[in-house]
Amino acid sequence: MRAMTQDDEQQQVAGFGAFTVVDVETSGLRPHEHRVLSVAALTLDSAGQVSEEFHTLLDPGCDPGPVHIHGLTADVLRGSPEFGQVRERLAGLLDGRVLVAHNALFDYGFLAREFARTGARLPVDRRLCTLALARRVAPPTPDYKLGTLASYYGVPQHKAHDALDDSRVLVQVLRALVADAAHLGIAAPLLDCADDTARTAGPRWPVQRRGPKQPCAFAYPGPMPAGGPLRQGMKVAFTGETRIDREELVARAEAAGLDVTGTVSRRTSVLVTNDAASGSGKARKAAEFATPILDERRFLALLDAIEPGQSRSAAGQSRPAVAGRTAPRPRPPTGPLSGRRVLVLGGTHEQAAAARVRIVALGGSVAVNLSATVTDLLVLDGGDADHRVRRAAELALTVHGPRLLESGAAAPREQPAPEPDVTQLSRGQVVDLPTTDRTWALRATWNQLDDQAVDLVAFLVDDTEKVADSSDFVFYNQPEAPGARLSEDGPNEQAITITLDDLPEHCRRIVFAAALDGAGRTFGDVGAVELEIATGPESSTLLRATLDAATTERTLLLAELYLRADTWRLRAVGQGYEADLAALVDRYGVEVAD
Repeated sequence: MRAMTQDDEQQQVAGFGAFTVVDVETSGLRPHEHRVLSVAALTLDSAGQVSEEFHTLLDPGCDPGPVHIHGLTADVLRGSPEFGQVRERLAGLLDGRVLVAHNALFDYGFLAREFARTGARLPVDRRLCTLALARRVAPPTPDYKLGTLASYYGVPQHKAHDALDDSRVLVQVLRALVADAAHLGIAAPLLDCADDTARTAGPRWPVQRRGPKQPCAFAYPGPMPAGGPLRQGMKVAFTGETRIDREELVARAEAAGLDVTGTVSRRTSVLVTNDAASGSGKARKAAEFATPILDERRFLALLDAIEPGQSRSAAGQSRPAVAGRTAPRPRPPTGPLSGRRVLVLGGTHEQAAAARVRIVALGGSVAVNLSATVTDLLVLDGGDADHRVRRAAELALTVHGPRLLESGAAAPREQPAPEPDVTQLSRGQVVDLPTTDRTWALRATWNQLDDQAVDLVAFLVDDTEKVADSSDFVFYNQPEAPGARLSEDGPNEQAITITLDDLPEHCRRIVFAAALDGAGRTFGDVGAVELEIATGPESSTLLRATLDAATTERTLLLAELYLRADTWRLRAVGQGYEADLAALVDRYGVEVAD
């Protein structure tokens, strides 16, 4: 347990703004499908003390879901207010303030959806994820779950998965994390969310649905027979002008249980177009694959009589668990810098990149930001002007010059290894993943640039190294696919979580990449991108790779996850390209036209 000092408390006061800590208990995991059952909101003053507290149960009018987790049965919830009855009360606690939650995207997403259901907008412009803040601070805990952090900071937890108690616990954990962040000179990862559609505007792919695409709940039944009928789970694509607004048409199709895709492939069940001879890319593909074609009027008639499909789980379309040997967990490298985590400052891009490669070759680990796990600084030409050098002196870290790269012998060996279970991967290195772990989170972080957005994307490709259709492309406007989910937890941190057993059967490889949004910048401006691979969003890091692109690249292949025999393997790639994301998605078979 880490005890808090008087200095910590003084740093806390300087670190707080207008924060509202929230927690929700829900009937499931998907905001578009499930409902909020309980919500707590605690406003904080500038000293981090609770100034107002609100909590209520809610009657969602539906099955409460996993009662064994939250304990909220239908009988317990019956007679509670509906969300619309407490909306204005919540709005008053959130308006103009920073929403704070542990795994904030979850709570924010559910509250935004509940506000939308009642015809209003969630009045939150910025949010702070304490899970992301904990990862930046990196306290020496086995994971970053709320209960684990509470135990580390000495915060009593009386009833886990209770919205009120969890929010009270989080207030105290937040105080401790803010104090540790201030001690390390770490800025809180505040994320702008005033306009969640802003990043889909401009020269991007056309948006044809309201909100992100949700994975279809029904099994794929194959192509549509000649003349119909439509069946839930069929894959449908649209092209050309439509009488009904395209977003409305897509919304109707998805609400009926169809899987709307942005491209035509061999697995597409039907193409809807009012001009089959238009010569569009989708129309040409439909002709090539003999995909059935319907006009809009006939499609709507068949949609009204759609036949029920089979759920994905019942049909066994999730990838079965792989039986076989249990691959050992990767072991950290050995060498003169074994157990050291080094932050490189200064030098040209090429010099810093070469230094990081050398540190890994000497058995060390490389950091791109200061955290509690950093043990050493390597200062190259010009690096002494970086404010983190002064912070390192205050933290009693060892500061080295280029001589460290000669043999690593200059590194002190008295201190214990900070992360004995983390393996640093070099570019191109391949490791087997333990077969007992079926969920993996790949997280990318980089140095924040005020005018530059980095997008993390993934391609779920088949044996042809192409996506089967556009639903196998995970990106900012389509953050979910079967077995894959994209999340943004801070201004310079994004993650894709992979559930191996839920991947589509045709998926043989997942390719992770990063791309720059906006003209004029390259990954030479961004600098190193750090990958951390863990067994889940709240788990501690198991694997790490620090990748440097050269100065002119705008897209960067980060890693590949692929199945070989009975074992999933991870390869650190680090290959950059000068072309934009549009060229990269074309390479993997994603069509972005019409």
